[in-house]
Amino acid sequence: MTAAQLVPASQARADIPSPEITELIDLNDVMTAAALPTSGLITVEVNTDGTVSFALPRTEVGQGITTSTAMLIAEELGIPLSRVHITLAEARPELLFNQLTGGSNTTFSTYTPIRVAAAVARNRLLQTAAAEWGTAVTELTWDAGLVTGPGGRSADMGDLSPKAARARTEEVSVSLKPRDMFTVIGKPHNRVDAHAAVTGRKTFTLDLKIPDAMPTMVCRPPTINGKVGSVSNLSEVRSMPGVTDVVVISTGVAVRATTFGRCIDAVRALRVSWKPGSAEGKSDESVLAELRAAELPMGLPSVTPNVEERFTFHFRSNSALEPNCAIADVRSDRAEIWSSLKAPIVAKQAIATKLGLPLGAVTVHVTEGGGSFGRKLFFDAALEAVEVSQRIRKPVKLMWHRADDSRQGRAHPMATSRVRISYLGNTVLGYKQRHTSVSTDLSHGLGEIFTALAAKLPVGDIGFSETFFQLSQSMPYDFGANSRLLSETDKGFNTGSMRNVYSPDVTCARELLVDRLAGKMGKDPYRFRRDFLRDDRSRAVLDKAAEAGDWGRSMPAGTAQGIAFHSEYHSTSAVLVELDCRPETVDRPVRDGVAGPRVTKAVIAVDVGLAVNPRGLEAQMMGCLMDGIALTLTSSLHLRDGHFLEASWDNYFYTRQWNTPPELQVIVLSPSTGEPGGAGELGVAASMAAVACAYGRATGTMPTVFPINHGTLSFEPKPTVPPIPASPTDGLDHVR
Repeated sequence: MTAAQLVPASQARADIPSPEITELIDLNDVMTAAALPTSGLITVEVNTDGTVSFALPRTEVGQGITTSTAMLIAEELGIPLSRVHITLAEARPELLFNQLTGGSNTTFSTYTPIRVAAAVARNRLLQTAAAEWGTAVTELTWDAGLVTGPGGRSADMGDLSPKAARARTEEVSVSLKPRDMFTVIGKPHNRVDAHAAVTGRKTFTLDLKIPDAMPTMVCRPPTINGKVGSVSNLSEVRSMPGVTDVVVISTGVAVRATTFGRCIDAVRALRVSWKPGSAEGKSDESVLAELRAAELPMGLPSVTPNVEERFTFHFRSNSALEPNCAIADVRSDRAEIWSSLKAPIVAKQAIATKLGLPLGAVTVHVTEGGGSFGRKLFFDAALEAVEVSQRIRKPVKLMWHRADDSRQGRAHPMATSRVRISYLGNTVLGYKQRHTSVSTDLSHGLGEIFTALAAKLPVGDIGFSETFFQLSQSMPYDFGANSRLLSETDKGFNTGSMRNVYSPDVTCARELLVDRLAGKMGKDPYRFRRDFLRDDRSRAVLDKAAEAGDWGRSMPAGTAQGIAFHSEYHSTSAVLVELDCRPETVDRPVRDGVAGPRVTKAVIAVDVGLAVNPRGLEAQMMGCLMDGIALTLTSSLHLRDGHFLEASWDNYFYTRQWNTPPELQVIVLSPSTGEPGGAGELGVAASMAAVACAYGRATGTMPTVFPINHGTLSFEPKPTVPPIPASPTDGLDHVR
C-alpha cells in the first residue's frame, strides 16, 4: 500500500488583468486547497493476485467517478483497467476536507494525488525487484505490471507486493507519465460498473443483507417539518400483521415491519395529531412576496439606455431516482450505518453526537447511490435510522416513500433574479444582478464538523452562502463594471444544493438579458456573445456549438434556435437548441401532464481542459441537458398551505421523453490545459438558458417565470393524510 504527500509548485497567476475573483480563485480551487494537506493519506494497494485496490474517498452516485479513478491508476501503473478495483472509503475523519463529493471537484482535486500514489507504488515495486536481483532500477522494464530484468528474470507486481510493503513514512520523488505517453487517460472508456448496473447486480443500500435489519418507514406530517402532537392508535397499529415496532421519533412516527408493504399499511393506518410546521400557511405567492421584500437595491437608475428584468424560479425537487434510505444497527456501545453519503465525515460526527458515543465507536459505510442532484449531501435518512434503532434496540432498514421526498425532502430554493445591463451605442457599460433566494442549506459545510457548524450559525450561514455564491459565479463577457450579490431569506424550508446550485438560475437570467440586449443593438445573439466573450477558449466552444448546430438556419414559424454560454471551475460550455413551440406540439395530449414545447435538437460543446474519460463526460453533458430542459419547461413544486402538492414522479415532471431531443450531439473539444477542470455540473446552466432563449425567440415573448408551465396544475393533488398515497391500481388501463 502506498501514499504520497504532495508538495505543489507555486501556482501564482499574476498575468490576469481581469478583476473577476473566480479567475484568481474559485470554489473548486478552495475545495482542492482544503483537501491538499491530507492527500498523503490517499492510498493505492497492490494485491498478491496482481490486482490493485483503491478505496475512493468520494461517493459514486452515477456520475462515473469510479471509472475515471480506475483510469488514473491504470494509466500510472501501466496495467489493464480490468485489474483495478475501486471501492468507496468508509467515513474517515482524518481526511478532514478530503471526503466531500460536490462542486464538480472529484476529478479536479484527486487527479494528481491518485496518480502520485500509483506512481509511488510502481517505483517501490521496481526498487524491490532491483534489490532482490542485485541490479539497478534503470536496468528493469515494466510492462502491464510485469517487471523484467537482466538474464530474463521476471516477476509480476503481485508477487513483489508483499516484499515491497513498508510500514514507515519516507519522502520520495516520482515522475508522472507525460501526457504524450497516455494510453488510458483521455481515451473513451465504458463504465466499469455498467454491466452490473444494467443486469441488476450493482449493490445499493437497500440491496444489503444486514442481519436482522428489517424494513422501516416513517409517518410524516402533512406540512413541512410539522411535529407529532399525539398518536391515538399506537397499540392498534403495533398489532397489525407483520409489524414489530412503532415508535415516535423527532420527525414523525416510525414503523418497523417484515416488509415495506406492511410498513406502508401501518403508516396509512396511524392516526396522528400534528403540531404546526416551519412553513405553516405559506404558498408560492407568499414566498414570492418575501423574496421581493428581501431584494437588495440595484442602486441609482441608469442614466444611459439599459435592459432590465426580474425572473422568478419556483421550488424544484432534489429527489434522486433511488429512494432516500439508510441502514443502522445501534448498540449500547457502538453503531454501524450504511448509506450513500456525499459528506460522510460530518455524518459520522453528527451521528456520534446524537447517540452520545465516541467517534471511534461509530462506523459509517458509504454505499453507491442511484443519483443525488445534491440530495445525498444530507444524511437525514441516516439520522432517522440511528434514532429508530437506538429507541427500539434493533437494526433497521429505513426507506423514505416517494411522497416523503417530494413533500418533506430537499428542494431547490425558490428564487428571483433581477438583472440590469447598461449600454451606450455598441458599448456595454455595466452589469448588475441581484439574486434573492429562499435560504440554501449549506450545513454540510466542506464535509466536516467545523465548517458545518459555521454554516449553521445565524451570521455564519449568510457568510457561507455569499462566499459560495461569489466563488461559483463569474462574468464571462466584457460588460464593464459588473456586480452580482446574493440575498437569502426564510429558513423554514428543507433546501439543498441541487446540481449546479445557484448557476442555472443566475445564468439563465443573464443569458436572456443578453439576448434582449443583442436585439436592442440590432445584433445576432450568437455574434453578440462572441464579440463580448473575454477569451479565445470561450469563443471556441461558442463557435463549435454554433457551427455544429447550423446557427441561423431558416426555421418554420413557432420554432427557433437558442444559444447560451456558461463557464465555471476552469471549464467552458456552450449549448445550442432548437425548440418547437407550435400549437400542435404544445397542446398535444399527455395524461395528467402538460406536454409543452419540445426540444428537437441540441448541440453541446464543452472544454474541460483534459477530459479523463470523454465518454463519461458525454454522458454527464447529456444529463446536464435533461436537467436544463426540466428547469426551463416542466419541473417545479407547487407550495400550498405549508406543503408541496407533488407526491411522486408521476406529478413532478422531470424531463420526459415527450420533450427531449431526438437529435443530440456532444462535442468534447481537444484538451486546452494539462489538467481536468470541473465537469459534473458544467452543462446545466447553459442548457437551461439555451432552452429559455429559444422559447423567447420562438414565441416572441421572453419567459420570466420558470418553469414556464408552473401556472398550470395538470394533476389532482393527493391527500397529505395519510402521508403515503394509496398505490395505483389502474396501470393496465394505460398500457398501449
